[in-house]
Amino acid sequence: MTDFSDTSVGESTTGGRWAAGEDPAKRKQILDGARRAFMKFGFDAASMNDVTREAGVSKGTLYVYFANKEELFAAMIESERAAFVAAMRTTLAEREDIETGLHDFGMDFIAHMTDEKVISAMRTVLGVRDRMPALCQRFFNGPENLRTILRDYLVRYVEAGQLHIDDIELAAAQFLDLSSGSFFKFRLFGSMEKPPSKEEAERVINGAVRLFMASYGAPHGR
Repeated sequence: MTDFSDTSVGESTTGGRWAAGEDPAKRKQILDGARRAFMKFGFDAASMNDVTREAGVSKGTLYVYFANKEELFAAMIESERAAFVAAMRTTLAEREDIETGLHDFGMDFIAHMTDEKVISAMRTVLGVRDRMPALCQRFFNGPENLRTILRDYLVRYVEAGQLHIDDIELAAAQFLDLSSGSFFKFRLFGSMEKPPSKEEAERVINGAVRLFMASYGAPHGR
């Protein structure tokens, strides 16, 4: 049930009070509710009332944080994208061996991009591209995205002499294309009902790493 006693002001981490609309825990609560509402009803059919019910907040609180459904949807997509990018950056930061890093990055990439929740969100984003073109651009080409964090990772190994790459932007894009193995397109357009098995994903990623290292690996740096 919706909690109509809910307020838009919460406790800050320093013991004070958050200003209206700035409590990160409340914002996350609303975004989690919005995700459930959009997944359940679809973007066009879902209403702000549906979000309040799913999030367990009052309508007054909801509008303190988000002016309309479009703004809420954009924030939800951006939150999802940022969380995934941060997780992938961590994956690469913890891998010292280039081939292990590329392998684990590729496996996580496939798992995420073929997940049903992600595919559903992608379809929704594409469905509103005419009304919200900036959202699509930010979703696929935000200031920090998979290509930029992979590029930064590759720079480390170029500088260490373990990779020889003239165009790092191109190389990063190529590895992403190699890693997708057409899985993403098949899932997005409905010709593949479930994510690939781990064995199939391993087959594609291992091949992607071999091709990438054959093209860019230093002869004695692997």
